[in-house]
Amino acid sequence: MIEIQKLKLDKSKRIIVTSDIHGNLNLFKRLLEKVNYTNSDYLFINGDLCEKGTNSLEVIDYVRELVKNNQNVFVTKGNCDVVHRYVFDGNEGILTYMKNRKYSILNEMMALHGKTIDDFTNLTELANFYRANFQDDINWLESLATAYETDHHIIIHAGIDNLVDWYDTSETTALYAKSFQEKEHQSEKTVIVGHWPVVNYRSHQVSSHNPLMDHEKRIISIDGGNRIKKDGQLNALIIDNEEYSSTYVDELQKEVKIVKEHIDHISRIGTVTYPNYEMKIMEREAYFTRCENNNLGTIQWVKNEYLIEEKGQHYCKNDLSVTFLTVHYGEYVKIVDDDCEGFVLVKNISGEVGWIPKECIQK
Repeated sequence: MIEIQKLKLDKSKRIIVTSDIHGNLNLFKRLLEKVNYTNSDYLFINGDLCEKGTNSLEVIDYVRELVKNNQNVFVTKGNCDVVHRYVFDGNEGILTYMKNRKYSILNEMMALHGKTIDDFTNLTELANFYRANFQDDINWLESLATAYETDHHIIIHAGIDNLVDWYDTSETTALYAKSFQEKEHQSEKTVIVGHWPVVNYRSHQVSSHNPLMDHEKRIISIDGGNRIKKDGQLNALIIDNEEYSSTYVDELQKEVKIVKEHIDHISRIGTVTYPNYEMKIMEREAYFTRCENNNLGTIQWVKNEYLIEEKGQHYCKNDLSVTFLTVHYGEYVKIVDDDCEGFVLVKNISGEVGWIPKECIQK
């Protein structure tokens, strides 16, 4: 059985839930500052402290201090927090992963001691290195709860099994379940998960990395695609007096003022997301191409620069908003991509990501 800790929370206190920090300490600190986090709040960090970012070990140290100094901080383990298991279990596939994943805690640990993977002849030697030098960090990660249960919520990294007694959820589901927002569960409580970037659910919606809340299904997904998506973000779900809200921080650097209003009358919305990249060309325009997404059977207008052809098959080369936005004079937007012809991809203050004519930002 998974390790579940039951909590009785003070209803007068705010609950702040984030997840998938992915070794991005600076962004995590910015998020805490943005939500005006204090020791009187409940703070839940719902897995994946590690991997993909440059500061996994620093994130661990920082979060351990938060936990040490405040009894209202709670951390669950995520799949990225237990990648060391592949080494200890002798899974040879981890070697390829480490070579391809520059920013992995496993590589970070080696670099701290001036080592690379080439310094080890086998996984047993590598495992002994981690045990000798990082056993305390590994023990702490393994000691994290798999889930927290409160009066109204289940906070777990990836999801729960669709069982009458969700306590029998497997650890595989808890840490690795894909696309939990599309599944069902039988608990009467709302399940809050990270793990699966929310934009992956928005192929037919306005493109956004904001939390996805389905109160009828009793599922809230909060993974904003930080360190995974180019325009991703680190989300905070805030529960205050039983009211839900959210905010985010991201790493987009360039912010510009809208100098010309644009009202979108076309109403094209959606997102090309993993793993649905195969396209059938339907109609070409000057700046966008009307495509049928092969896997989804839906129509998506893809920016021409993002279409590639390989062996007679067309693809969108990576995740991409196919949403068109309305913008008003004087508002500020962040630039996602301004290297395309005619249009620029932006994120507005609400977190919506979409295309606007370039003249909107050019004087």
